[in-house]
Amino acid sequence: MTHLLNRLARRGAMLAAAGLLAGAAGAASAAYPERAVTLVVTYPPGGTVDVVARLIGPKLAAELGQPVVIENRGGAGGMIGGAVVAKAQPDGYTLMLDASNHAQNPALHSRMQFDTLTAFAPVSLLLRVPNVLVVTPSYEVKTVADLIKLGQPGAKDHVYFASAGPGSAQHLAGELFNLLAKTELQHVAYKGGGPAMIDVMSGQVPVMFASMGSAWQHVKNGKLRAVAVGGLERSKAAPDLPTIAESGVPGYETYEWNAVFAPAGTPPAIVDQVSQALAKVLKDPAIAEQLAGIGAEPIGSTPAELDTFRRAEIDKWQRVVKEADLRLD
Repeated sequence: MTHLLNRLARRGAMLAAAGLLAGAAGAASAAYPERAVTLVVTYPPGGTVDVVARLIGPKLAAELGQPVVIENRGGAGGMIGGAVVAKAQPDGYTLMLDASNHAQNPALHSRMQFDTLTAFAPVSLLLRVPNVLVVTPSYEVKTVADLIKLGQPGAKDHVYFASAGPGSAQHLAGELFNLLAKTELQHVAYKGGGPAMIDVMSGQVPVMFASMGSAWQHVKNGKLRAVAVGGLERSKAAPDLPTIAESGVPGYETYEWNAVFAPAGTPPAIVDQVSQALAKVLKDPAIAEQLAGIGAEPIGSTPAELDTFRRAEIDKWQRVVKEADLRLD
């Protein structure tokens, strides 16, 4: 009996110790954040991803009760910033705002400094912006059917489309169109989306699968003509504009999206706290209105929903890159 009582006493002590540890961990999580949080933006200042970061940053700071410092680490399609965050302490004080290349880079590059799926903990899918098929206003293409007809294999004249560079989101959107529509549109790579769009507006290259966020103002002022949107559903910003899928290319779906990640190993309680804070930020009417102005759909997902989404995106672009033989190294 004495032996049994001693065992029970030891077990009780162990349980009490475990309870104290759990309480301490809970207190640590509850105390987060105790200082400024750095949000690493994987693209240079001035672009859409940076604009989104600076839009949500002050609101996120208000939700967390600590400053949010925006740090741009652009280059290599988001991989430079990604490498920085992958090596950061997993304590919740370094977060990453990344974009669509997060899911496209693993297919395009055989040598990366990190494994996208294991290096980062998903936090929240912030928003999606559908791609939009735009053309030079004077170009003869008025519908998706027109483009498919002109872009048929063996056509007398090639049809060219512009992008921000090899492996960019615009490039892959055009290659997906080629695969699904069975066309042979020819890719013209530029050093950035801005120069590419300028040449489409001037007629140097007639077609571009652009982000609605960067193209829509030019559509509204008549410098570009929108033919169709790349989402599966029509955009609220342009409800009369058909989707590419409904215009003769079933299954076509391309978005440029933004999401927040943390270094792998960040405590789930902190990940959930940041995710919930971001969801509140995206429900702010002023934020939603500004995002709608660039054709963005605010989401504010859970970590699990973002993980499911990014895995599906990675699988999708691996298939596209393989079929189009687009690997960059």
